[in-house]
Amino acid sequence: MTPLYAQDHDYSKYLVLAVDDIPLNLLLVQKMLGRFNFRLKTAANGQQALDSVDEEKPDLILLDLMMPGIDGFEVIRRLRANPATADIQIVILSALNSNEDIVKGFNVGANDFIMKPIIMEKLLSTVVTQMQLVEARKK
Repeated sequence: MTPLYAQDHDYSKYLVLAVDDIPLNLLLVQKMLGRFNFRLKTAANGQQALDSVDEEKPDLILLDLMMPGIDGFEVIRRLRANPATADIQIVILSALNSNEDIVKGFNVGANDFIMKPIIMEKLLSTVVTQMQLVEARKK
């Protein structure tokens, strides 16, 4: 069942960057958000995510934590340390779900945390809420 708030709004003006080293997870996010016309870019690791943000600043980053090389925690730290990217909304999507991991995610600067496996309604609700925050900040 599709939430009503998603059916009557144009989300195509929002750029979402999905970052995960597992291609199937990226495909899942693409399918979920693609139904609502979000513009979506993907990155397969932390370095690609940072490079992508340098190319075009997204409105929201959906970020896995466990990746080879630069992990999600470090990606958040680097983004928050840079004034040009410090205000990007970041939602962690992770199978890491201990209280310690969740608290660490928020402490480094995540705006929200979604545990895997991803439930479409939860993802969409969270993304829409984050976009409302983006809009409020712009006003």
